[in-house]
Amino acid sequence: MFNSLSDRLTATFSSLRGKGRLSESDVNKALRDIRLALLDADVALPVVRQFVGAVRERALGEEVSTALNPAQQVVRIVNEELIAILGGETRTMRFAKTPPTVIMLAGLQGSGKTTLAGKLGAWLRGQGHTPLLVAADLQRPNAVTQLQVVGERAGVPVFAPERGNVGGHDAVLSSGEGTRSFGDPVAVSRAGIQEARTKQFDVVIVDTAGRLAVDTVLMQQAADIRAAIQPDEVLFVIDAMIGQAAVETALAFQEGVDFTGVVLSKLDGDARGGAALSVAGVTGRPIMYSSIGENTKDFEVFHPDRMAGRILDMGDVLTLIEQAEQAFDRSQADEMARKFLAAEDFTFDDFLQQMAAIKKMGSLKAMLRMMPGMSGMREQLDALDEREFDRVEAMVRSMTPFERSHPKLIDGSRRARVARGSGVSVSEVNQLLERFREAQKMMKSLARGGGGGLPGMPGIPGARKGGKAAAPVRRKSKSGNPAKRAAEEREDAQRAAGARTAAAGKAFGMPADDDGGDVPELDPANLPAGFEKFLGGR
Repeated sequence: MFNSLSDRLTATFSSLRGKGRLSESDVNKALRDIRLALLDADVALPVVRQFVGAVRERALGEEVSTALNPAQQVVRIVNEELIAILGGETRTMRFAKTPPTVIMLAGLQGSGKTTLAGKLGAWLRGQGHTPLLVAADLQRPNAVTQLQVVGERAGVPVFAPERGNVGGHDAVLSSGEGTRSFGDPVAVSRAGIQEARTKQFDVVIVDTAGRLAVDTVLMQQAADIRAAIQPDEVLFVIDAMIGQAAVETALAFQEGVDFTGVVLSKLDGDARGGAALSVAGVTGRPIMYSSIGENTKDFEVFHPDRMAGRILDMGDVLTLIEQAEQAFDRSQADEMARKFLAAEDFTFDDFLQQMAAIKKMGSLKAMLRMMPGMSGMREQLDALDEREFDRVEAMVRSMTPFERSHPKLIDGSRRARVARGSGVSVSEVNQLLERFREAQKMMKSLARGGGGGLPGMPGIPGARKGGKAAAPVRRKSKSGNPAKRAAEEREDAQRAAGARTAAAGKAFGMPADDDGGDVPELDPANLPAGFEKFLGGR
């Protein structure tokens, strides 16, 4: 979504690095580039003016002029101001003291309200709640049927006493009479809340009819539903790809319905993403959730600080950790840690468990894009074939249990049988076994305290062009000087983090940088607490 904006901002900051002092002309040139980047991303003009003004005031002040590294100070200022226009702090759902909590969805036609109702219901169910979807969109053809299908996929019950508009000639608007009625959505909404009380659902999600901002009849219908059911939250669902129109649409709904929070849909698209940077600043209402894909689980809480980090190519490590904690079984993680510390062999059975957990986390490309500094590898990530998961799994499952635990004993005839069973060539089986042996060596090297690297992976710490893995670094005794010892520990941690990142890329077929460019390294000292667990450290 923010690829173009992220690239332009990163280029702007790169031009500032290396300067020991920033003049006023340097700051003005950087701010001009930032302003053009935001306008090109379809951010609303009032928001751009406010943002650039705030950055200019701080960048030309004492805050930067006295800094040891002025360029990093400017990046920090831009990051903090981005967080501010995105809403400042994470806004969570306000639940009613006495159930059920009533959530009303409103938005334009085609913004993804009905799909989002199912995603929100599935997310709440995962949080331990018992949601009920109410089909109050009686205007759009087959909207009730769509909500029933979405609810079935999400595992959330749907209350739908009216069939609504089932299409055909009845879908035509009556000339001069406004919008034709297909039932009373206000009565359906009231009945849905009563149904929730009777059957003890603790959250009610009311899916209302999509409308145009200029459609006064349907806008009044939404206002009537709100007045009748007195919802605890009114969520305005907006398509993140509509650009400059986001501001006018949001203001129209704020006046007509007075929503309490915003949900961004289609945030995984390739549009410029100006809506995300405009809505919160113009309306004063926080962005609470975002929809990032077609699947029911592609739904997440919106964190302004994490989104700012993604835009500035700082990554979103915390979200990555949260996804990993949900996908990885604690007992399996503890067993992997025990094997790592004991320098035991990593088997193909362990490999299958790790692959299954990563699949639960979603798209591998999306996960890798959350890593800091990955914008420079966008072409390689786009070239990554995620079907490699299926091919690798087919090869591993074509092995016998003995072969999975003793891969060194897989000889030529066994390799030919595995190739036939998985529908691949023998050379592909050979490549898998070679990559697997390299991963085993690396894990043992890490357990002994060495750095290690993967052969033939340009830019990876310790990689060798000739195809031989780097020799493990001999563990040295720690210095008695506390400051020097701390520096040595940071260096060791950084070496281990880079090696683990390399292993992940190689294991899942991430293409190497053909021109020999560097793959971004992670500095654990700059990462959030707990990230070392995700990397597989102690």
